[in-house]
Amino acid sequence: MGAVAQKRLVRRLDLERILQKVEPHPSPKAFLEQYTIPVDVASEMLFVAAYVNDDVLGKKIVDLGCGTGRLAIGAAFLGAAEVVGVDVDRSGIEKGGTYASKLGLKDRLSWLVGDISVLHGSFDTVLQNPPFGVQRRTIDMRFLATALRLAPKIYSLHKSGAKNRAFIKRFIEAKGGRVTSIFQMKLTIPRMFEFHTKLTHEVYVDLYRIEADGE
Repeated sequence: MGAVAQKRLVRRLDLERILQKVEPHPSPKAFLEQYTIPVDVASEMLFVAAYVNDDVLGKKIVDLGCGTGRLAIGAAFLGAAEVVGVDVDRSGIEKGGTYASKLGLKDRLSWLVGDISVLHGSFDTVLQNPPFGVQRRTIDMRFLATALRLAPKIYSLHKSGAKNRAFIKRFIEAKGGRVTSIFQMKLTIPRMFEFHTKLTHEVYVDLYRIEADGE
């Protein structure tokens, strides 16, 4: 019976409706690069993880740098057994907890305020939309290194481009992991900070599926 429940298929539209209820960060900080993952990108990322690769349903999942928890809450909605959201910003975590309660998902979600380095233990899957390293160089690599330490399956978003792909692949392989697939997506960032000169800015990003050592 459990196996049948685990294979239930959620409609993409239903997932997007849930994710739209999880509002962007109430007070984003530029130096933390707190850009809330758009609903369309989050839903595609979750569908790839859940239904292309079976890395969500019934799994123990961690969302690193979770913000207000769109990926964490989406994973719980898709049938993850347990989800932990981690972020240094308490205000985002508090919002995530509020949304999880309103959506009836709080029993499967736990929240941790702190740097990703404080997290220990083992998970089945990491989902993350890390900072791109524009404000703090190499922070994206620290997220990747942490993810490779925590779980055998990782889904991580990074700026697209041939040079960036080559660098990221080398970094992952040096840490004992391997890239199994890359999906390119377009991420739309609204005007959020004073240095933004346009109402929206479009950035191509790559979703990496990574298998850590032992897979």
